[in-house]
Amino acid sequence: MSDSQVMAPEGPSAAGGGSTPPPAAQPAAEPSRRGADWRKRAEITLLTGPAILVFLTFVIVPVVMAAYYGFFRWKGFGPPTDFAGLQNYVSILTDPTFQDAVRHNFIIVVLSLVIQGPVAILFALLMNQKIRGRSVIRMLIFVPYVISEVIVGTGWALMMSDTGAVNTVLAKIGLENLQQSWLADPNIAMGTLMLILTWKYVGFAVILMLAGLQSIPEELYEAAAIDGASFWQQQFRITLPLLGPTIRIWAFLSMIGALQLFDLVNIIWGQYVAATAGTSTMATYMYLNGHLAGNYGFGSAVAVVLFMISLVVALFYQRFVLRRDTEGAVTGNSGRKRRKK
Repeated sequence: MSDSQVMAPEGPSAAGGGSTPPPAAQPAAEPSRRGADWRKRAEITLLTGPAILVFLTFVIVPVVMAAYYGFFRWKGFGPPTDFAGLQNYVSILTDPTFQDAVRHNFIIVVLSLVIQGPVAILFALLMNQKIRGRSVIRMLIFVPYVISEVIVGTGWALMMSDTGAVNTVLAKIGLENLQQSWLADPNIAMGTLMLILTWKYVGFAVILMLAGLQSIPEELYEAAAIDGASFWQQQFRITLPLLGPTIRIWAFLSMIGALQLFDLVNIIWGQYVAATAGTSTMATYMYLNGHLAGNYGFGSAVAVVLFMISLVVALFYQRFVLRRDTEGAVTGNSGRKRRKK
């Protein structure tokens, strides 16, 4: 073989006898990613900062200050100096009047759920049907909810008094034996209160239930009807299970509102009649023994106890009832993230 036929080695092996690795890629996208992260954090801080500031100013700080004033005998002006320790809290928890108020609050909680829930679902089922005058019925049911509590309380107090419209109408139609002392009789005062609360707040529950019903696919009812399911079978097998998250959210809001009930009871029964009629609540107890008695330290302690009871109920409900809804949302998000990966 001649020299001209000898092929010179090509490539990097001719120079160094081995392959030279390509230059490492530089992370050019790293600075831009960091900049995007900082921009995202700045946007989150800008959007949530005012809400967090308002929440701290009007929720957290007043709770902390109420807890502080609860350790003093304080008249509401000047710095508190008469330190009472836990005496205010001991007096509250051992007071039979406060214990009755707590019992009334939980009775209202249970009765609100038992009465308003089924009534709201039935009204929502009615208004979810294609009937004439559906919009008018919705308006009539929802109007009491948007009326001021002062107007509602004053109107019902006048109608339910011993010489009010209810007893007058019963006398006119010959049913004098049904006349009652609707507000003063401890045996029926709680029933009167529940009637007023149902009339006032059932519209809010109906709107929530109706929104939940309209989110249920119509194809499910059509398939059930083809399989021979009756109207009520469809409601028990389709509507109620799919309406569960809405019912649980409404129940949570109803419970917290019932624990903090004050305005209607104070307007209708007044500051002294509520305790004797058996409709006093923790909030009316706080108002009577704190504000009206001029003992704002004691009233602050009652507010702290009310807050703690509501907090415990809310955490318990969220842990054992709302957990299925929150876990479902978290599981769905994590599942989507795993699928993207």
